[in-house]
Amino acid sequence: MSAKLAINKEVFLPHDEKMLVAVQVKRRTKKKIPFLATGGQGDYMTFICVSVTNKKPSHVSITKVKQFQGSSAFVKRSQWTVDQLRQVNGIDPNKDSPEFDLMFDNAFDQWVAGSAGEKCTFIQILHHTCQRYNSMPKPEFVNCQAKLLGGNSILHSAADSVTSAVQKASQALNERGERLGRAEERTADMMNSAEQFAVTAHKLAMKHKC
Repeated sequence: MSAKLAINKEVFLPHDEKMLVAVQVKRRTKKKIPFLATGGQGDYMTFICVSVTNKKPSHVSITKVKQFQGSSAFVKRSQWTVDQLRQVNGIDPNKDSPEFDLMFDNAFDQWVAGSAGEKCTFIQILHHTCQRYNSMPKPEFVNCQAKLLGGNSILHSAADSVTSAVQKASQALNERGERLGRAEERTADMMNSAEQFAVTAHKLAMKHKC
């Protein structure tokens, strides 16, 4: 089982939530944290996750999840509601990059994702989720590529792909129906011609006998 599937199963499903996206990150600038604050558990992996409750009205959360070295368990460390999110900074609007910042009411973190693609997917889904669920005021998305915030997001692209597939299938069925209709018309014409030929042949045969 992948780490992201495991996080959804262990952290979110027990609370009747579903995880929408998760990105593995590292801090761009390390914080000076007292040894006791970390519990002395050594190295760890960090994931930033976006989740939504299954129960209506839906509530969206952004959660920091960690997996400590030597443990298979995933631990929820910090959590914010999407209403507490003030700004998402994509760092560079002109090129793909793995860096991004998240600013909340009471926290500010500078992250670097495992890849630019993972960061792009995270920001696309986070932006779509904020537009769909978040009340006013909505968080500010700055220094983000236009493709991450506009109609070319993966979610819209997926919807467009489905719509296109349905349209193509419908067109194919219509064209097939038209071909079948024309074939039926040709068959009917051939049958009429055959009947007329048979009647004419019969009349000629009877005339010949006479």
